[in-house]
Amino acid sequence: MRLPTRLNTGRICAFMGAPGLLLALALVGPSLGAQEAAPGPVKVEVHSSKWDYPKELTVPEGSKTHLVQKGDTLWDLAGKYLGNPYAWPQIWELNQWVKDPHWIYPGDPLVIDLARAVATAGSVPEAITNLKPDQRRFDPAAVRRAELGFAFQDFIQLPYLVPEGAEAHYKSQGAFRITGNKRDDRQYLGEGEPIYLNGGADQGVKVGDRFLILKTVARKLAHPFATKKKLGDVVKQAGVVRITTTQAKGSVGVIERCMDSVELGDRLVRFTEPANLPLQARTDINDPVKVAPDAAVVVYIRDGKLFSATGDMIIIDKGASSGLKVGDVLLALRARTFPVGTGSEKKPPMEAVDHYLGQVLVVRADAGTATCRVLRTIEELRGGDTISR
Repeated sequence: MRLPTRLNTGRICAFMGAPGLLLALALVGPSLGAQEAAPGPVKVEVHSSKWDYPKELTVPEGSKTHLVQKGDTLWDLAGKYLGNPYAWPQIWELNQWVKDPHWIYPGDPLVIDLARAVATAGSVPEAITNLKPDQRRFDPAAVRRAELGFAFQDFIQLPYLVPEGAEAHYKSQGAFRITGNKRDDRQYLGEGEPIYLNGGADQGVKVGDRFLILKTVARKLAHPFATKKKLGDVVKQAGVVRITTTQAKGSVGVIERCMDSVELGDRLVRFTEPANLPLQARTDINDPVKVAPDAAVVVYIRDGKLFSATGDMIIIDKGASSGLKVGDVLLALRARTFPVGTGSEKKPPMEAVDHYLGQVLVVRADAGTATCRVLRTIEELRGGDTISR
């Protein structure tokens, strides 16, 4: 998900639409594309390469081999095979003999795990969807990467609501538990630290598997206005673990990425590479705003805060059953009342209007609730604020 920032020069052509990603060097090499995994080892033809490439490959089930051709980049190959060019590190991770992802050579063999494919529509920013490696843009503004409305760092901080309760949710997901770590005196863990979990080869865990870290952050959340109706528990995504060693009933992993502290007892569920969502802010705003009939209400702000601003996460009380879907941009509003009487009444009649506060992007839609990322605000959002189409 993270793009490299260093550019190399020399026998290369820069991919102008995606900073830091370079084309395969224009050397003479085999012109073969991807191959299905065949029984037994796959022989690799001798060719000119900077890297000490494997001369023979055993391709795991569900994977492909791709022989690099002139013009290939990890960015392009991730888009072709994984459905998301931002997932290029997933290819590099499986081919660690490539010491620098900016340099790949025609004839180099790459193993690609198709189980990591991302098929979410809209995951590629429109500005680069049809850009070819040999094209150059004349508009300097078009070269800049589009701002994202939702990216990997948001994904691993995402809270969501489970009406059945956290424990029932973990059970239904077949979650494992973090049971220990290398140092017994550590309660809070961070990136790069090893962890132990209570799932191993007997439960289908394999070396290289990746798991999403989940933790319970609120229990029996009550609706702030609907007669304190119980909504359920709030679960938060906290990071990603990669398995390094498996035994029969337990495994060792390493915390690959996290934005919050990881603790003993946190749960692990199978990880699927998320899609980036390009930022597409709305311009159809006339303040005051007319509220849609099926408007939602903010019921939770990430980490239980009282206020939220740009970049934060909120949960609202409408979801997929109300027609909301991932990628929808909604308006945040707050009602204001004002008197309309003659001025002589003790209790003058009042009117109400709804003023614009900002915009939010739906990033997860469950049946009755949705998680949104705050895109823009002119004022802080609070629990009870209205979220309208």
